[in-house]
This record gives sequence, C-alpha cells and structure tokens, in this order.
Amino acid sequence: MPIPGTPSRAELVDHLVRTRIAGDVATPRENNLSHYRQLANGVRNFWLGLELGDRWSDEQDVLAVMAERVGVNDDPEHRYGQDTIDPQLTVGGLERMAARLRKAAEGRQRVLFATGHPGGLLDVHRATAAALREAGCEIVVIPQGLQTDEGYVWQVADVAVLEHGATLWHTHSGEPMKAVLTALEREGRPLPDLVVADHGWAGYAGRHGVDSVGYADCNDPALFIGEAEGVVQVAVPLDDHVVSPRHYDPMVAYLLTEAGLREADL
Repeated sequence: MPIPGTPSRAELVDHLVRTRIAGDVATPRENNLSHYRQLANGVRNFWLGLELGDRWSDEQDVLAVMAERVGVNDDPEHRYGQDTIDPQLTVGGLERMAARLRKAAEGRQRVLFATGHPGGLLDVHRATAAALREAGCEIVVIPQGLQTDEGYVWQVADVAVLEHGATLWHTHSGEPMKAVLTALEREGRPLPDLVVADHGWAGYAGRHGVDSVGYADCNDPALFIGEAEGVVQVAVPLDDHVVSPRHYDPMVAYLLTEAGLREADL
C-alpha cells in the first residue's frame, strides 16, 4: 500500500524493497549481462543517446560501473538468476537529483521533461514538472510537428514522449531528444537549463551539453557510464516499470521534499 505523506529515508528504503523498485528486482541477471555486452560491442541502441566511442569495449568494465553505481552483483561468474539494485544507492541518487531540482527552482530555470518509458515513469515526470512550475520554473514546450524514424514527438502532461500508432512508445533512442533540441535551436529559442528524463532522452541531452538528470534500470548501463564520465549529472537506479505506477508516489514525495518543492494540486 502507498505510504501516506512523505516517507523518511528508512521508510522509503523499505518501500523500494517491498515494491521491487530496488532490492531484488524483476530484471534477471542474464538480461543485465546481455545488455552490458551489447553496449560493450558498440550496439548503439544500448548507448541511450550517448557517444561512448571505444572507451567501454570491455564488458567487465561496464559490470564494475554497474556494481558501484547501481548495486548489481559484482561477480562476473554470476550469470543467471536474481540480480539487485541497492536501495541506498537509489535514495542517494534521488537526493543528488533533488539538489539539482532545488537549484532549478531557485533560479527559475527552463526545464524540459521527457520519458522513453511512459508506462512506468510518465507520472513521475508529470508530478515533478508540476512542482517546478509552481516554484516558478518554465516548463519547456516542445516545437510541434517533430518526428523520428520511430514516430512522432509529442508532449503529454508536460512530458515529451514518442507516439506511434496512437500509442505512447517505449524507446531507448536519443533521436527524439535530438529532434527537440535541434528544433529549439532552429527556431531561435533557448535550450533548457535542465533536462529531467530517462533512456535516450536523458543521454542525448547530456551529450548535447545540457544539464541532464534521469532514471535508469539495472539493464540500462549507459546513463550510469554517462554519469561516471560527467556527461550526465545524475542517474538514479531503479526498476523503471514495476507492477503499478502508484508505487513510485512515495519516491516522488521524498524527491520533492528533499528539493524544497511541494506537490502541486492538479
């Protein structure tokens, strides 16, 4: 059941483990290792909009970053079965993200929200956008008429998404964010001061030189590598699609409280 109000740090850690946002997560070890291998082999879909060159061509180096920043098992011989996200690292990531949101609010900055995982994270971003707007930030409205090879780039509830066949689309690609930032520049509009996103939306924004913070699962190593290299400011480890989006509500409440924001009445 949801935690009423804002949880303490300890209560949030317990909630994350009970709902499998962190702790023993649903993503199996073999899927994690497969994705680390694909990134190391240069498969661009796993670079999440970043440009990694040949710096991460060793799968074991990728595993080491994920063990440090996410809390997956660091044993390369553990190849099947359960894997983990350390809930303390999740909360630590939320606190670092909160510090950047606080800076945005204090400076009344322009902030762009986007998600490649609308089934899980759309409402997380929507609630954060609403709180920042109430604090005086400008929530960036994306140019109209944008599309990529995968579909149309739309904005729903202040959050940029990819739409395909009248459905909000799950995507790892950085191309939608590239389309938005390129169109803003073409129209002579300022780029965001901050992007809050996930998947390729967050990765490409950081690659483009925009402050970028976001969420990533334990099978999506690129954003954590981007954070390690300083291209992405914050990558929060979590399962990005648990059984109910409402499970993320206590996490959002904690994030906003740490940022000195309050949830907006909708």
